[in-house]
Amino acid sequence: MEIALLAWGPTKSQKIDFDTMQWLHAGRKNEVDVVETIKSFAQVLKHAEFLPAVTVAVAAADDHEVLAAVADAQQRGIADFLLFGDQVRIRQLAAELHLQLEEEKITHEPHPAKACSKAVQAVRNGDADVVMKGMVHTSDFLRAILNKEAGLRSGKVLSHVTTFEVSGFDRLIHVTDAALNVEPSLKEKVQITENTVQFCHSLGQNEPKVAALAAVEVVNPNMPPTLEAAALAQMNRRGQLKGAIVDGPFALDNAVSVEAAEHKKIAGPVAGRADVLLVPDIEAGNILYKSMVYFAKAKIGALVLGAAAPVVLTSRADTHEAKLHSIALAVLQADRMKKGER
Repeated sequence: MEIALLAWGPTKSQKIDFDTMQWLHAGRKNEVDVVETIKSFAQVLKHAEFLPAVTVAVAAADDHEVLAAVADAQQRGIADFLLFGDQVRIRQLAAELHLQLEEEKITHEPHPAKACSKAVQAVRNGDADVVMKGMVHTSDFLRAILNKEAGLRSGKVLSHVTTFEVSGFDRLIHVTDAALNVEPSLKEKVQITENTVQFCHSLGQNEPKVAALAAVEVVNPNMPPTLEAAALAQMNRRGQLKGAIVDGPFALDNAVSVEAAEHKKIAGPVAGRADVLLVPDIEAGNILYKSMVYFAKAKIGALVLGAAAPVVLTSRADTHEAKLHSIALAVLQADRMKKGER
């Protein structure tokens, strides 16, 4: 069944199926609320297409995969873009991709670190809603984000979340933090969890299940991650961590496999059904991230959370599809932030 939808602005006329209509909130124009949990990147993209477009400032945009994602996002009506980088190279790549770019949307800045600063400034000035990392080192990009005078600090701990769509799973899996916080303290893990829970809410996961991971699923005084995982679970039970169900410690198998959890007699709503995997440190997170990509061939998208605006942070080696997914996640996050739900 198809329904013609004409209420998304003067230039959009699209046909959507009946299932998509369930996402739309009756009586609201130019807006859409998540009313059911998004379980795939196809749904992420479809949902982003029916939200008001955001403007993304791309730092060091002179890269083929970055501009391929830009072209795809523009074609879908997900976002508009301001591009900062080597203008000649951007024009060359855009021509190869048949990407139409307006002259005023490109700022020539061949130095990657300076391109990062200018992209961040565009967000601070209100010219853009989202900042995105292009072909630039993560350290240079984050330096611009974290600049005390000209960055996007919000007073919160910044954390990285990677969303995975893994074959055989009936839900998206979110891993945090595989990129920013090296060895987070319990206090930092609380804020990382809060960042990720709020992100999950933007995907319609109103009470995500968070598994605090360790090497084993029992509390061991000689293994600090198990102690911190147990503390997080207790904080959740007592209302100090809200908006989610948090439990731990879990080993990876009994966090994502109901069969493994049952075999080890681990009960509870999170056991085997985790939506969020809170890793103990960056080493575990980075290895898990890359194993999901290269062994499981998972689809991915990645953001930095806790800043004053959504931040798209993917690896320079990531495909244009991963960058497109990240842009779409940022669109959903930006929509929630505009409504004051940070």
